[in-house]
Amino acid sequence: MRVVAGLLAAVAVVGGGVPAEGSAGSDTGRGWPEVLGLPDGFRPEGVAIGDEAVAYFGSLADGRIQRVDLRTGRGRELSGPAGTPSVGLKVDSGRHRLFVAGGSGEIRVVDTRDGKVLARYAVANGGFLNDVVIAKDAVWVTDSFQAQLYKLPLGRGGELPAAAVTVPLAGEWQNTPNSFNANGIATTPDGRALIVGHTSSGKLFRVDPATGVAKAVDLGGGSVVGNDGLLRLGRDLYVVENGSNRIAKVGLAADGSAGVVERRLTDHRFDVATTVAAYGSRLYAVNARFSTPPTPTTTYTAVAVPRF
Repeated sequence: MRVVAGLLAAVAVVGGGVPAEGSAGSDTGRGWPEVLGLPDGFRPEGVAIGDEAVAYFGSLADGRIQRVDLRTGRGRELSGPAGTPSVGLKVDSGRHRLFVAGGSGEIRVVDTRDGKVLARYAVANGGFLNDVVIAKDAVWVTDSFQAQLYKLPLGRGGELPAAAVTVPLAGEWQNTPNSFNANGIATTPDGRALIVGHTSSGKLFRVDPATGVAKAVDLGGGSVVGNDGLLRLGRDLYVVENGSNRIAKVGLAADGSAGVVERRLTDHRFDVATTVAAYGSRLYAVNARFSTPPTPTTTYTAVAVPRF
């Protein structure tokens, strides 16, 4: 991949047949903004990018969705306050849909053309709905406080279901009391299972979507401490370690049962980076700024770094 020369000085990298999740855009990013401004007081946590050079950000403050053009950095509000936070996001580009984990017990589906809310799904005994992945036949959402996932089964033509299905986590999965547990989520390279990050333990788990049975991914003694957002591109799994302000790249086995932490990247512009999305040769990381008290005038950004 060609790398934007201006980004290299800001970045330190430490060694360490299935379609990929995320975008496969062909841009070099040359001349595109390296910092994307978000509204003051927005409190971003998640980012999603589909087939177009557009990023979507969700607000923890009031659930707004902000749409930002990656070429120009210009943004506009796509969807207004929602009554619940907007946390993790994923774009279904072909159907113009944005799936949103709504924090306190709700999943929303938003039309990316006009911001209309297409569906809302309440979940039973939900804790904190955190992140989203779109699989072949379903959309999956994590819960950081309850040991369960939520599934939106999709029809043959991608039709939305009438209700969400709760899938309890079993096997080796154990919630840590008074802590964040399930967080980021991705599919395995072979598309047959899910990878779920366990924030407090630094582990990744392979989850059987049919049963919810979880088994720790063998990282050869490595770990991804404070793992937050996950993004899989081919066999590369990018893991945001938010407490360390860095992104780890894990090379996965096809079935997701094992992996190797290959490299890590950090950047002086990260300010409690939480999750990441990709377009072309760039990764875009969200600065949630959790260590900064939120006010209506607190500034927020996302930053571009080279895909590594």
